[in-house]
Amino acid sequence: MAANDSDTSHNSLAADLGGVGLSNLYGVVDRDNIHGLNLTVPEDAKEVVKPWDQREDNVKYLDSSVDDQLIVHIPFIENVRIKSILLKLGRGEVAPRHLQIYANRSTIVDFAEAEATRAHLNISLLEGETGVVEYPMRAATFASVHSLSLFFNDSVGGEVSRVYYIGFKGDMRSIKREVNSKLEVPAPHAADASLTDRISERAAGQQTTAR
Repeated sequence: MAANDSDTSHNSLAADLGGVGLSNLYGVVDRDNIHGLNLTVPEDAKEVVKPWDQREDNVKYLDSSVDDQLIVHIPFIENVRIKSILLKLGRGEVAPRHLQIYANRSTIVDFAEAEATRAHLNISLLEGETGVVEYPMRAATFASVHSLSLFFNDSVGGEVSRVYYIGFKGDMRSIKREVNSKLEVPAPHAADASLTDRISERAAGQQTTAR
């Protein structure tokens, strides 16, 4: 991926991902206000949003509770432009196969809303990966984001979904958001809304992955 030199200068809080261009946004995640739904340990939602150098740590992870659906809500302390999401997921029976992403919700999207609301992005997740996989996101849709709700579901075994690591690549916007900001991402185009971004093994090989 090509670096955006004009935006890279704004990333003093973010750690560079091994010279691949865009920066890791861990430094602008509001970790204290991360929370989730249907987690075996709800307080641990923030534990899977880790620094890049801890991405392969398998000690901390999230499991869904009563079924294979779980939601993690991640706010940022500044508006960010997100180019990709980085995920390390469970394998085998606990591997979720689908992710729906909702942007700029003032509170976490719940399961009823997730079923009734059109996601800004649907991703079919790769199965069997042992490391971190990068999934591209539409830059125009995620150009000014202050929070994301991530809805993982459809595990291979149909009972539990597991997540080890969540990260993001992109850059920060120059204007800090106010605490009570009501900024909204524009509704996705109809053509985009129905899109399921099936990331192939070949495409994944072209993205940054950690083995």
